[in-house]
Amino acid sequence: MPEQRRIGYRWNLRALMAKRNLWKTTELMPLLRSRGINLSESQVYRLVTATPERIPARTFAALCDILDCTPNDLFEPFVEMRAAATANAPRRSEDLGIQPGNPIAKRIRLVMPEDGE
Repeated sequence: MPEQRRIGYRWNLRALMAKRNLWKTTELMPLLRSRGINLSESQVYRLVTATPERIPARTFAALCDILDCTPNDLFEPFVEMRAAATANAPRRSEDLGIQPGNPIAKRIRLVMPEDGE
């Protein structure tokens, strides 16, 4: 099995805003509106201060235009964790000794001794 990777990303909007001398989230709102992106104050605040899980492509493109940057400047993916596939786990149940129609657990019947003990 191939190596498993967990991918993370850095959201660099706040740093790019600072480079463009945009210090408040309210300064970003009219710039977005002029590009047809109408977000509330709280939405813009979350966009700037938190790492978004999803963002509409038009909003992403408008931010790149406003900040005169590329998507790679704004969104920076990185490998968060590398892990080998499960530790040599068998791929097939037959490799564990389990055969179809022959389960590991079997039903048993308890029989009491005839003398009542």
